[in-house]
Amino acid sequence: MGWKGTREKVEMVVDALCANMVSDKEQLQDISSIGLKTVISELPLASSALAANVCKRIIGRLSSAIEKQEDVSVQLEALDILADLLSRFGNLLVPFHATLLSALLPQLCSPRQAVRKRTIVALSHLSISCNHTLYAKLMDFLLDGLCRDANPSTTRTYIQCIAAICRQAGHRFGEQIERVTPSIAAYSHKEDDELREYCLQAFEAFVQRCPKEMTLHIGTVTELCLDYLTYDPNYNYDDDEEGEEEGLMETEEEAEDDDNDEYSDDDDMSWKVRRAAARCLEAIIATRHELLAEFYKVVSPALIARFKEREENVKSDIFRAYVALLRQTRPSVGVTLDPDVMDQEEGPSAMLQTQVPAIVRAVHHQMREKSFKTRQDCFLLLKELVVVLPGALSNHIPSLIPGILYSLDDKNSSSNMKIDTLSFMHSLLTSHPAKVFHDHVAVLVPPVIAAVGDPFYKIAAEALLLLQQLVKVIRPLDSPTNFDFTPFTMELYNCTLLRLKAADIDQEVKERAISCMGQIVCNLGDYLQGELPVCLPIFLDRLRNEITRLTTIKALTKVAGSPLRVDMRPLLPEAVPVLGSFLRKNQRSLKLSALTLLDTLVRNYSSALDADLLVKVVAELTPLVSEADLHIAQLTLTLLTSVSELHPSALVFTSDTLLQQVVLLALSPLLQGAALVAMLEFFQSLVQAGLSGLGYRDLLTMLVAQAEPGLHKQAFYSLAKCVAALTVTRRHEAPAVAEQFLANVQRPQNDAQHVFALLVIGEMGRHMDLGGVAGLKEVILSSFSSP
Repeated sequence: MGWKGTREKVEMVVDALCANMVSDKEQLQDISSIGLKTVISELPLASSALAANVCKRIIGRLSSAIEKQEDVSVQLEALDILADLLSRFGNLLVPFHATLLSALLPQLCSPRQAVRKRTIVALSHLSISCNHTLYAKLMDFLLDGLCRDANPSTTRTYIQCIAAICRQAGHRFGEQIERVTPSIAAYSHKEDDELREYCLQAFEAFVQRCPKEMTLHIGTVTELCLDYLTYDPNYNYDDDEEGEEEGLMETEEEAEDDDNDEYSDDDDMSWKVRRAAARCLEAIIATRHELLAEFYKVVSPALIARFKEREENVKSDIFRAYVALLRQTRPSVGVTLDPDVMDQEEGPSAMLQTQVPAIVRAVHHQMREKSFKTRQDCFLLLKELVVVLPGALSNHIPSLIPGILYSLDDKNSSSNMKIDTLSFMHSLLTSHPAKVFHDHVAVLVPPVIAAVGDPFYKIAAEALLLLQQLVKVIRPLDSPTNFDFTPFTMELYNCTLLRLKAADIDQEVKERAISCMGQIVCNLGDYLQGELPVCLPIFLDRLRNEITRLTTIKALTKVAGSPLRVDMRPLLPEAVPVLGSFLRKNQRSLKLSALTLLDTLVRNYSSALDADLLVKVVAELTPLVSEADLHIAQLTLTLLTSVSELHPSALVFTSDTLLQQVVLLALSPLLQGAALVAMLEFFQSLVQAGLSGLGYRDLLTMLVAQAEPGLHKQAFYSLAKCVAALTVTRRHEAPAVAEQFLANVQRPQNDAQHVFALLVIGEMGRHMDLGGVAGLKEVILSSFSSP
């Protein structure tokens, strides 16, 4: 709605809407209410004069409409509109706050629940902006009402209102905590499930919005929540436990589920009490990190014991509370695992470790429930557990496998259910040693392969990510294993190849297929020699595609870095020039990945590369040696080092311009860290390469000539390190070079030469013994008395 009209027109529209809202015609009432809500939501906050004028015109009509008991529909709409007004323009309505409060308070005792609920919303918004006197009046009214022990309906309303005010205006509610908490704690013990639910919801709001003031009451509230977490008077859980211990068959479990349904009738409100208790516990856990150790002693066992909860919604909230506990444990893991901590065995993570068997026992039955929500909650909890305690489930994998397979093989499983299962499996594989899965690979591979072929792209993408990790598990390259992975090699390769070859699939699946195939060739390439002529050309095709080239580079980097030394020679003549062309692109991530792959290829496949192929790549490197991006400069220098060590002739044609860029970088005040180390290694490799005009003395003379007055201080340090790095490769010349710089210390032409000479001697002395240089100690010490 645009405010192109004059203020008078807007006011006229508002007057007409207000008049129609209290009309006898129901249709006109509804339309006018919608119109007023739209006006309020669209009023510009910046134009306070217009907003104040409109509010002033609406507010009087609303007050009278709220007090109009005979027409409930008008009353409800008026309360809705008032809540919107107070939410957006509460500060502009200060002159009317007292009137509004007087109109609203009686409505808390209305016989209609809808009126009471909307009154609570309006009062909670009013509490944010009203002055202290009115706020105190509102709180006194509510607390006096609680003390009077009025009829149950009114008491419930007052408690709901107190909770709503705390949620909206927690910043000013803290001073009321000591007055409110005892009354609500007392009411929570009354035989009224609805009242208990509202009491627990109020405590949840207090804990979240007034954590400091609630500190003294946390123990009481926690105890109350734990009591009501098990409050289920209409159901006996003993039968369930006996059934689980005897290992019920699935058909029996289903029959039991059917029996459960008869207890979930409309008259049973106890589940709402348990749900409120679980949510309140979650709030306590999330806000009281300092009580973590205590939670693991008391709260954790209680929550684990309640994973058997029969109501799906309540069970979900219990799982969420436990997930909150695990998330709170994350930052303390590093502290509790510190070997210097005296009470390490009592730390939260150590206590969690002891409870893992109980968690698995409670969860593994739930993983075969018919309910998708319950199974998803199980996977969420276990996923969080392995993040907090990697390897914690090593001894429990056999217990979890049936539940995982159940969700993957279940034809009725939803897409989200399968995705969550695959995601959990990925977390499980990445956080545990490979050997614990070897006994189960035969049963895990078929459902994963089936998921890779799933027509829904999100399932296929998640399955490919999992398959990539599964390849690392069945044949880990970083540790020896006796596991026979050969029966699975072709299965894994073929299912991935189908996805890799497909051109008309989702982008995410395409990228995951490339990454997965890269991992398969990296880990299993020596058993796929006959398949490489089919697979590698596809990689080349994907490398030329702008959309898939970055993912392909990363996949090929894995293959090129594999200790199996997979035969990539047929690919190199075409791939290397393409990679060189990427170095001209503006995409930073593409440059970084291309440099990494080129360096890996030069290191591991130097015999398959010739100087002519590399000359074109080296020509693209000169502009990348720049202070504009030190990370790219570092990788470029690393690649140049590899080329100069293995194919030095490729540097001949570009050595002059390249060295100019390297020296410019050496003079940069920004050069430091890994980029500087890469430069030192490059200079050393140049000396050892023995190229004409790039010998030790040539490079030394060039570097020393740069040390002129006016350079940034950092440049002298960098140049000195470069000189020392060169000299390390010619140790027999070190004494003569040291004497040359010592002479500059004794008779410097300027301060710059003096400082540079001292720095070079210091850097050389860090790497070799200069004790044989005559007068070294005396000359350096004399520099301290230099004017």
